[in-house]
Amino acid sequence: MVNYNRKCMRNVDKKTEMRSLIVAGGYSLAGNHRAARGRRLSTAILSVLWLAFAVAPLRGREHKKREDFGLGFSTEIAVPESEVLQAVEAVVDDGIIQGSKEYNKDKYIEHATATTFSPLFPQWKDPGKVFYKVRAKVLAPVNFKEAGDEGTLAVRYVVQSRDPSKTILRIDAVFVEDFRRTVHPSDGSVESAEYKDIQDHIDALELQKTQAQEGEKHRQEELGRQALERESEQDEAVALAASQTSVQGLEQHVRDLRQQAERVIKAPGAQLKSAPFHTASNLKSLETGAEVVIVIATPYWYGVETEDGQHGWIHREQLEPLP
Repeated sequence: MVNYNRKCMRNVDKKTEMRSLIVAGGYSLAGNHRAARGRRLSTAILSVLWLAFAVAPLRGREHKKREDFGLGFSTEIAVPESEVLQAVEAVVDDGIIQGSKEYNKDKYIEHATATTFSPLFPQWKDPGKVFYKVRAKVLAPVNFKEAGDEGTLAVRYVVQSRDPSKTILRIDAVFVEDFRRTVHPSDGSVESAEYKDIQDHIDALELQKTQAQEGEKHRQEELGRQALERESEQDEAVALAASQTSVQGLEQHVRDLRQQAERVIKAPGAQLKSAPFHTASNLKSLETGAEVVIVIATPYWYGVETEDGQHGWIHREQLEPLP
């Protein structure tokens, strides 16, 4: 009998088990008649206790399942509040409630309206910016606890800034029947689907911001490149001007040297002498206008080189500067 009781009492807490063992032991020590009657009584008590403890876990699971409804959705997003607000406003204005549908006939619920207030939710008194998306005349939407009949579906979005780079987002969804005014909480499907839509918008905004930053970076690089090109062109222009000035100066210097070193034979011509004397032998007759280059200069005579490369002497009075 003791072993039988222990086997049947596995799901009973220790205190109840000890009491049952004491009762069973007491009945076993009594007489045969009392023992038989004790066995029947013990069996009945154990049956009642077993049913009670067998039903208790089922009720616990049912209560836990109810807790899955109406919990809402809350998360922290590592982006500034301004970007989350921009994404939430886009989702609120899109006219679609994700994560639910009417009697499984549509992909989602359409024709929802953005509002600044909904009586289906208590007034929000905590910090943050609140948005609502409402659809009336919804017929028994899915993913709401025991939802039936026709009513209004409402989604609330709360955006709270945590710090300059982090934002808290809260989403809640309810369905309220028009006739019985029964409130049916969401099982989280609507909130999760709406959050995914918001996150997609945030990702798109982040992508746009990254592309804008890269575009600005490329623009600045292009402006820098153009500035370098202009600077290089200016440097080249300055260098060219300096070079031209240098060439012009060199040409002028050459002209000055030529003016100093070259002479022209005066009329009626002259004799190229072999030495700086009038009595020196003549080497060649030079016509008027013939050019010579002065190689040696003395007070009265110039040692010159003719155009054909011959060297000799000509008196100074027979030469004049280039025109």
